[in-house]
Parts: sequence; structure tokens; C-alpha cells
Amino acid sequence: MFKVNTEKCIGCELCTKDCFVKDIEMVEGKAEIKNVRCFKCGHCIAVCPVAAISTDEYDMNDVIEYDKDSFELDADNLLNFIRFERTIRHFKNQDVENEKILKIIEAGRFTQTASNAQNVNYVVVKESIQDVRKMTLETLKAMGHHILENSTNPLYKKYARMWIKMHDNFIINPYGEDNLFFKAPALIMVTSEHALNAGLASANMKLMVDALGLGTVFSGFLVRAAEENPAIKEFLGIDKSQNLVACMVVGYPNIKYRRTTPRRKPNIIWK
Repeated sequence: MFKVNTEKCIGCELCTKDCFVKDIEMVEGKAEIKNVRCFKCGHCIAVCPVAAISTDEYDMNDVIEYDKDSFELDADNLLNFIRFERTIRHFKNQDVENEKILKIIEAGRFTQTASNAQNVNYVVVKESIQDVRKMTLETLKAMGHHILENSTNPLYKKYARMWIKMHDNFIINPYGEDNLFFKAPALIMVTSEHALNAGLASANMKLMVDALGLGTVFSGFLVRAAEENPAIKEFLGIDKSQNLVACMVVGYPNIKYRRTTPRRKPNIIWK
């Protein structure tokens, strides 16, 4: 329940103006939260100038007072940080500390979700990477044979042959060449009933990965295999109602980039 400390409340009405669902009213000059239409977005906590609003449904230790030095980013530096992002496919033989993985997930946890659903979930894979790799490659091989037998699309056939070769190489030497997870030490799966929520969380998590000196590649192959083979999601403990939106392959980069790269000009429609 969200509540107002009436002794602190100064009746400024900022919370009532910012409450999208109109669940806050002014009663005798003080804000009163009805907790009827409230979907617990926390805007009232964030906007109150005297910290008069709290809740017993979340951990109030998550609340941090704003100060410019700790919160503001230079826009040009941020843009350069984004420009410098690279997909990493070369990783050191070095474990990723659980503390850093939890900080990456925190970046997802504080990403906005539709209707404040907060319905993004995470699966961290470390010890079972080889098991996940084996299941994924077996599924990709079966998909590859199906494509070669039924498709005339040259791009699809190219991927089909690649998947079959990746599987066969794994069978010959499970710890040899790895073009699926690139011998990274950790995977972070991002799931949700609402695919966009998980996608937005993944984008913020990618920024945190880079800020921590780590690197990642998003494994579309695993996501595609999990769509084809329900046993993969079952092994990962992902409920059937959840969309597996992203598999982040995470590790310490074993490569150093020295500059940004060019990109196509944006296609923008102004109206």
C-alpha cells in the first residue's frame, strides 16, 4: 500500500498532478492515496519534494535522493559510449563475478515496463552452459536438416549448413571451437510475457555490461532453438507463458577496439 505521511505533506499537489491514474486526491490540504486505481509506478514517491510518500510493497532502500553529480550524464559522452558498443565474440578464460551479473540485472529491473507490470525475469547460466549448448546445437542441427530438405532460400540453407557443422564439431570436441557461445563463462536469459518489456530491459542491461568492462553478444541462435524445442525452456526453468526474448552471452572481452565504426544514415520521416 502507498501512503502519505500527513505531518510531512505540504499540500503542493505535485503528486496529484503526476498520478496518471488519478488515484491521489487532496483532502483538507493533504494528499491522500486511495490505493484503488494505483498501479504502483512510484511517481508520487519520486516527485514529492519532502519525501512524504512511502510504500510497504517495495523496499524503500531502493529510493535514492537525486543529486546532479551522481545522476546526470553528458549527452555527447553518452552518445559516444553507445557508438563505441561492439558485439563481442572473443572472451577471456575468466569468470564473471556474480556481483557484476547482479548489477547487470539491476539495470534491467529498473527499466520501465508497460503499466508498471515489472514482469521481466532472468535466468543466469554458468555451470550448465555446456548442457544448454548441447541441447541448442542438437535442435539447430535438426532444424538445419529440415531447411535443407524443404527450403530453396539460399540464406536459410547457408545457416542450415552452419548449424549442422557447429553440432558435428561439438560432438567431435565439446571444448573446441565454439561459434554459439564463444566460450563465454555466463549466459543471462531475459524473459517476459510482454516481449517489449524484456527487450527494453535487455537494452539497458547491454549498457551496464559495457560500463562494467564486460562484453556481450546476443545469441539469436539459442532464442530460435528454444522457440523450436520446448525442452530448452523447460531445462532453463522458463515458464511456458514467458517469451525468451534475449540470451546475453557475457564475459570479459579478449579483444580491444580503438574507435567507433560508421553506420548507415537514419531513415527518418518528419511530419
